[in-house]
Amino acid sequence: MIVSCLVLAGLVPAENQAAEESYDVVIYGGTSAAITAAVQIKKMGKSVIVVSPDMHLGGLSSGGLGWTDTGNKAVIGGLSREFYHRIWRHYDKADSWRQQKREEYGNRGQGTKAIDGDERTMWIFEPHAAEQVFEDFVAEHEIPVVRDAWLDRWQGVTVEAGRITSIRTLDGKEYRGKMFLDTTYEGDLVAAAGVDYHVGREGRDVYGEEWNGIQTSVLHHRHHFDAIPDKLRIDPYRVKGDPSSGVLPRISADPPGDRYASDFRVQAYCFRMCLTNDPSNRIPFPKPDNYDPAQYELLVRIFDAGWDEVFHKFDPIPNHKTDTNNHGPFSTDNIGMNYGYPNASYEERRAIIQEHEDYQKGWLYFIANDPRVPKDIQEEMRTWGLPKDEFTDNGGWSHQLYIREARRMMGDFVMTENELLQRSATPGSVGMGSYTIDSHNVQRYITPEGYVQNEGDIGVKCKPYQIAYRSLVPRKEQCENLLVPVCVSSSHIAFGSIRMEPVFMILGQSAATAAAMAIDADVAVQDVDYQQLRERLIADGQVLEYEAVVDGRGVDPRQLPGIVMDDEKAVYTGKWQRSGASESYLGLGYQHDGKAADDSCSATYTLPIEEGGWYEVRLAYAPNANRATNVPVTVTHFQGTQTIAINQREKPGIDGVFAYVGVFEFADQAVVQISNDGTDGYVIADGVQLVPVER
Repeated sequence: MIVSCLVLAGLVPAENQAAEESYDVVIYGGTSAAITAAVQIKKMGKSVIVVSPDMHLGGLSSGGLGWTDTGNKAVIGGLSREFYHRIWRHYDKADSWRQQKREEYGNRGQGTKAIDGDERTMWIFEPHAAEQVFEDFVAEHEIPVVRDAWLDRWQGVTVEAGRITSIRTLDGKEYRGKMFLDTTYEGDLVAAAGVDYHVGREGRDVYGEEWNGIQTSVLHHRHHFDAIPDKLRIDPYRVKGDPSSGVLPRISADPPGDRYASDFRVQAYCFRMCLTNDPSNRIPFPKPDNYDPAQYELLVRIFDAGWDEVFHKFDPIPNHKTDTNNHGPFSTDNIGMNYGYPNASYEERRAIIQEHEDYQKGWLYFIANDPRVPKDIQEEMRTWGLPKDEFTDNGGWSHQLYIREARRMMGDFVMTENELLQRSATPGSVGMGSYTIDSHNVQRYITPEGYVQNEGDIGVKCKPYQIAYRSLVPRKEQCENLLVPVCVSSSHIAFGSIRMEPVFMILGQSAATAAAMAIDADVAVQDVDYQQLRERLIADGQVLEYEAVVDGRGVDPRQLPGIVMDDEKAVYTGKWQRSGASESYLGLGYQHDGKAADDSCSATYTLPIEEGGWYEVRLAYAPNANRATNVPVTVTHFQGTQTIAINQREKPGIDGVFAYVGVFEFADQAVVQISNDGTDGYVIADGVQLVPVER
């Protein structure tokens, strides 16, 4: 048995040194994923314990993120949806509206879908309401929770024959189990168990992605210096125009790195602040002990340039409160100050967290009090403050820093943007995500022209996508009894969408289900029978696939004769962009190549054929005067290949959607590929139809 370094040092009381408990499943972490996982384990008749380094349960869901990043709510099922149903039940009570009338707030954040006979959910909530739901889950299912229990990250994990047998916390207590779940935002159990992980951005070419790596020259959100009326050509130097004077605080003088290259950096952290403008419940913004107004000199220059969107992300939650998130070029995100956090010691992390708290509290105090702030902005900020009735043991300040990404396990399968954008198939779905692929800024640097710029912010829309079971488990040779529903095996850019709280709850339940099934079958988590897992997940309300509803402009491919494949099923190379601007299209929209005309883009439709024979091939596209007249369409058929040029400016002659390509003989599959080689306008990829014909 491995002995803790704290025991050797004599820092752990003798009565705790031999403490040991055994459970079917040991969950390390106190996040929302931890609680849904524990509930599911209990529902499956197994013993479980939650060993939480946190005092408060729920992570970000109870730590200020009350304006839920849901994406398509239809794919949120199981215990995750049950959480939001219980939030609705809370706000269905009159006494939950303490500072505001329910009718004044309206029905913001509400949705519908049957859950346990009730058809109401609510997606927006106060922190204390969320925390109470998690505490209710724990109480109702009699789940033991050990709080303020920190994994001994250096000698606290015992691994025998490829399996974790126990974990030990810094107080000397040991927890033995058959299965283990790492539900932390940091992936501490993953690392301590010797499982491979990654920190930072992969280069774009590692997984054949478009949006990974360093993103200089890419400006997606209004979190950049182009958000200002004059494009914010802000001088970065302490003395304007004088590089020898040094740079202002919060700006890096280091080169940003080559575009699309990998780096060690992670997207910025912040606190999702709960604020209030109710005078009876408001605590004025406190002045931090080490407040330094010089830290915000860049903000003064931004104000002077005309930027005034400070309050844009004060999203309203019940009872005159907000979930306040980052917005703008110099906001609550503490850009560049978190790179060391994922692998840092506990002491180093506490210092990083404190620095973030000081920065963000100082940002609030500066805007509310510094005479250089525009008067109208300052007067508005002074109407806000911290709520007296939230985070009551921490002066109204959240107990949870927003760890947007830290470690990511490199496991049995890596989720990438190709799966999220449905360029590649996802094996073994155990849940779905749908939120925008979203990375906050990663660094603030000086451009070659000598101005300030933020880098790393990405926002790419995606439709509901599946998440692979194999992304929740390590490679078998590394560990056979660990599941990881938070720091999942994914690329940086894919994690930008997966990292949403509803998804963590979904994956927590699915990971727990697999853990219980692995115990019953006495197999490694990698060998759980997927079909049995799938059946149990569906029975428990999880959503594993999604059929979208076609709008009034879209032609439903399911209603058409023959074999039809919409654009979402094609495999893409190059930079395609999704659109739905035309008057009609197949399904939910279409893709276009941005008028690149450089042979960089292709869309390949591979259609399985059950009965070989002759088929008429038709190509769907949305016509327009700016389309290409010479789109190469290559058909691979029984006799070989043939390329036909299609004029996409002309209205398709078949139902206004499809153009005739030709008649070909196929055996077991047809392959139709569109490219933009030498094209003279926008190339559209919308779909392919095969209709059997007599020859």
